[in-house]
Amino acid sequence: MRILCLLTLLAVSARAELKLPAVIGDNMVLQQKQANPLWGWDAPGTEVTVTFAGQTKTAKADDKGKWTVKLDAVPANAQPAVITIKGSSTRELKNVLVGEVWICSGQSNMGFNLNSTWDADLDIAQAKDAQLRLISVPQVGTQEIQDDFKGQWEECNPTTAASFTAVGYHFGRVLREMLGVPVGLIDNAWGGSACEAWVKRDVLEKDPRFASIIERWKQQEATFTKEAFEKQVADHKAKLDAWNKARVEAAKAKQMFTAPAPRAPQNPMTGQHRPGNLYAGVLHPTIGYGIKGVIWYQGESNAGRAKEYRDLFPFMIEHWRKEWKQGDFPFYWVQLADYKNYQTEPVESDWAELREAQTLTMSKLKHTGQCVITDLGEANDIHPKNKRDVAERLARWALVQDYGQKLVYRSPELKDAKFDGGKATLTFDYAPQGLRTVDTDDVKGFAVCGEDKKWVWAKASIIGGSKKGTNQIEVSADGVAKPVAVRYAWADNPVCNVYSAEGLPVTPFRTDDFPMITDPANPNNPAAQAAKRTEDLKKVMEAKKANEARKKAKAAK
Repeated sequence: MRILCLLTLLAVSARAELKLPAVIGDNMVLQQKQANPLWGWDAPGTEVTVTFAGQTKTAKADDKGKWTVKLDAVPANAQPAVITIKGSSTRELKNVLVGEVWICSGQSNMGFNLNSTWDADLDIAQAKDAQLRLISVPQVGTQEIQDDFKGQWEECNPTTAASFTAVGYHFGRVLREMLGVPVGLIDNAWGGSACEAWVKRDVLEKDPRFASIIERWKQQEATFTKEAFEKQVADHKAKLDAWNKARVEAAKAKQMFTAPAPRAPQNPMTGQHRPGNLYAGVLHPTIGYGIKGVIWYQGESNAGRAKEYRDLFPFMIEHWRKEWKQGDFPFYWVQLADYKNYQTEPVESDWAELREAQTLTMSKLKHTGQCVITDLGEANDIHPKNKRDVAERLARWALVQDYGQKLVYRSPELKDAKFDGGKATLTFDYAPQGLRTVDTDDVKGFAVCGEDKKWVWAKASIIGGSKKGTNQIEVSADGVAKPVAVRYAWADNPVCNVYSAEGLPVTPFRTDDFPMITDPANPNNPAAQAAKRTEDLKKVMEAKKANEARKKAKAAK
């Protein structure tokens, strides 16, 4: 028996090999001026030695084989260096730089690649910067914690940049040009992802504020079957075959064919909406890697639950910060763009409420900020193609807040509203050179209401005119003798045109606290109305079944 155990140990030892996660490899960028963890796996008990920049760190693999060292802080270095790691075997990580590292996260507007943007041909042709490094995390949705992913750091060139996040690329490009140090970007965005999917499942379950999310998913998990999903896949294949056949026949007949391809079903258990799925499958493999901060573009998938997002979004940010153990690192996001049809009259808007939830997060958490892009969207496309301006507005936040640059970086925000004499006087912060309009001298985008809470478009003017450098706007409306509230850019796709003199759009706002359309307690909530319709239909069907049962019982007698 002892001989068998010895042989087993020898076999394990023979197979033992030093392994590193994908995020730690050739071409990587280490975050400057802070201690950086490096980790990997080896045979339990193996001593691992890491040598870099004149320092040597050692660690011993634990009973599960994982080891971790923490490198001392070093300044930025654009000269390629080598990290040597010795354990059961030896690895040399080559072409390593030291500079600034940022996570690029969110849903499809962050994942939107450079190849699909306006001026893509010009941007891609210019993407030749060996000191800008890129790595992408594959889309893996799972409840099981993942420690690694398939990917690798690469130098930025026209080929690697083309398929990379456009917002991330342009953000990194600006930092490179302004700071003159290497920049590393980690892209883990997943189109259509919900905010709750980015939070560890058990952490979400412990907070009663999110009980409805968990309950909804538990019901879906309980009713999901592999067989039913496979049938959906088979049905989709049949529809796709029919679509392809129709497309070919139309081509033969030289007829236009515009029918969209049938959308493939998605397994909700492995998708990007299930709570915890993206934390476990996408985020966790990178947690702990030395970073400067995060840029984020998400919210579309949570717009119908904007009131909930007021708590969920800052909760997610705090959760990430706790997991990373790097303190309150910077977290900057993109506010939702203008999208969908224009509204001819002032109406309620879930997208406006989501934007408000994003704005409120800045007052809840330090080292956060948002760029406003109500002027960069496209009415008929949820994926606006101008990502350069989006990224540059994000970069302003980082350049000022984290790198000490002297720039205008924050969109004007409402500071105060006073109602008197049939008008409202609004004062704005973050407009040091005053306010101005764009496209027309007329001020667009304001609505007011009286005590009846009926909103009407308002007349507005910059006090003193847009050339006087003032930060106040006067608002009134015919027929509203005593306004009690004002809203600006409060719509899915608002028509609004007020900017700071430096060119940043005014942040959408409302002065009222009327019930939110996305509040489940609001009877006008679309989700609540849909649930009520479903419940009413269920009662009708149950009553119908009961009536049929009574008829059968009566007939049987």
